[in-house]
Amino acid sequence: MNATKNLIWSRARHAYHECPGAAVTVDLTHVDFPDGYEQSMARPMKAALEAMAALEGGATANPDEGRMVGHYWLRNPALAPTAALRADIEQTVAAVKAFAAEVHVGGVKGEDGAFERVLVIGIGGSALGPQFVAHALGHPAKDRLEPLFLDNTDPDGIDRMLARLSGKLGRTLCVVISKSGGTPETRNGMLEVAAAYRVAGLSFAHHAVAVTGAGSQLDRVATAEGWLRRFPMWDWVGGRTSETSAVGLLPAALQGLDIEGLLAGARDCDVATREPDAGRNPAALLALAWHFLGEGRGSRDMVVLPYKDRLELLSRYLQQLVMESLGKEFDVDGRVVNQGLAVYGNKGSTDQHAYVQQLREGVSNFFAVFVEVLRDREGDGIEVEPGVTSGDYLAGFLLGTRAALYEKGRQSITLTVSDVSARTVGSLIALFERAVGLYASLVRINAYHQPGVEAGKKAASAVLALQRSAVAHLNAHPGESFTAGTLASALGKPEEAGTLFKILNRLAANPRGVSRVGGEGVEARFTAVG
Repeated sequence: MNATKNLIWSRARHAYHECPGAAVTVDLTHVDFPDGYEQSMARPMKAALEAMAALEGGATANPDEGRMVGHYWLRNPALAPTAALRADIEQTVAAVKAFAAEVHVGGVKGEDGAFERVLVIGIGGSALGPQFVAHALGHPAKDRLEPLFLDNTDPDGIDRMLARLSGKLGRTLCVVISKSGGTPETRNGMLEVAAAYRVAGLSFAHHAVAVTGAGSQLDRVATAEGWLRRFPMWDWVGGRTSETSAVGLLPAALQGLDIEGLLAGARDCDVATREPDAGRNPAALLALAWHFLGEGRGSRDMVVLPYKDRLELLSRYLQQLVMESLGKEFDVDGRVVNQGLAVYGNKGSTDQHAYVQQLREGVSNFFAVFVEVLRDREGDGIEVEPGVTSGDYLAGFLLGTRAALYEKGRQSITLTVSDVSARTVGSLIALFERAVGLYASLVRINAYHQPGVEAGKKAASAVLALQRSAVAHLNAHPGESFTAGTLASALGKPEEAGTLFKILNRLAANPRGVSRVGGEGVEARFTAVG
C-alpha cells in the first residue's frame, strides 16, 4: 500500500495540472499512462486542436446539412464569423436580461399577478442543461422565480406537475423550448399545459414564451397566438451544447442566477482549452485520459461521481453531451467503427451505499471521474466530532473511495473546483464540451451529427401510424375480435405482429376504445369498444 501511495505521489509533478484560467484542476495521478503515451498522441492531438480551431472559425461541421457548429461564439460573440451572427448573439443576451428584469419587477406578469415560478417545457438538451444549472446554482430562499421542468410525454408525470400547479397557473410563466417546434415530447407537454390553462379560464398565450428556430412550427404558433416573447435557437447550436444560448440563459436569468458569471466561466475555459500544449490544456488532458482508459474505442464506461449535492445532475447532463456526441456507427471516412463512451453516475457519498461495492470488486469495465469541490458551504458549520466537520467526512469519502478503487486496479480522473458558482459551472460545461470535441477528433468521428436520434424519431412515428391503422380497422369491424397476428395480417403487415401486440395491450389498459376480450399471452384477442 505504501509503495502504491509513493508511486502516485511521484506522478504528481507531471500528472497534477492546475488550470487557473479554466477554474479547474485535472488530477491524473490515478491513471496508469504508459511511458511516452502523451508523446505518442502528440500528432493526433495537434490535429484535433486544429480541427477545433477550424470549427470556431466557422467551418462546416456537417457537410450533409451544411451546418456550422458555433456554441463557442455564444460566450464570446467576437469569435463569430460574421458581424450579423455576432449581433444576433449580443442582442439575444441583452433581450434575455431585459425580459428577466421586467418579469422580476412585475412589468410582465400573469393574469393572476406577478410571476412566482417558471415552468420549462422541453426535452434533451432543452431540459437537461437548464435543470443541471438550476439545481447547481439555485437556492429556494434566493431564487427570483421557482424553476420547474416538464421534460417528458408521460401522462402521469404531466398530471403530477399540473397538480403541483393547481391554482397557481395564473402566476406561472411557461418557457417552451424546441428548435423545430415539432419535437413530440415538447409539443405534447405544451398542449397539455395549454389545455390546463383553458380549463382554469386563463390564456396560455399570456403566460408563454418560446425559444425556437425562426419560422419553425412553434415560432408560427407563438406569433399567431401572441405569446409574451420569442427568443431564437440557431441551427448552428446543437441541443446538447445549447446551455449558453437562450435555451439555458433564459431559465437561469428568470430564476435569478448569474448568467454573466456562467458565460464568463465558459469563455475563460474556452481560452484555456485552446492552449496548444496538451499538458497545459485541461480539455486535451481529459480527452487523452478518456482515450487511454477506453482504449480509443470506449471499452470502459465513464462513471461520474461529483461529491456535492448541487452537482447531482451532472452525470445526467453529461450522458447526453457525451453519448449523443460520441455514439456513432461510422467514422468520418465512412467505416463502421461503432464508437461511444457510456456515462452513468450519481453523487458522493451516496454511492458509498449504492454501486461502489461493484465498482471496487465486480466487473472492471469502467473508469471513474471524481469531481471535488473545495468549499464546503457558505458560512460556518458545526463539528460533528472534535475537529471534524460534515465536509471533512465528505472529502474523506472521496479520497477513500478513490484509493479503494485504485487498490483494485480501477483507475480514475479527479477534477477539482473551488466552489459551485456560476463561473465554475460555466467552466465545467465548457470543459466537457471541448473534451468531447477533441476526443471525437482523436477517434475520427463527427461529434456534431446525430443520425441515431433522427432514426428513433422516425421509428416512433411509424409505430403511431401503425396504431392509427389498427384502431381504424377494429372500428371498421365492430363485434369482431383479432389477435395481434390476425390483425397484422389483415393490415398487410404480418411482420408487425409483435409491435401490434404491445400497442393493443396498452390501449386496452386505458380508456382508448379497445378491449381485451379473451385469450392468453400473445394469443390475446382485442376488439373495438362501441
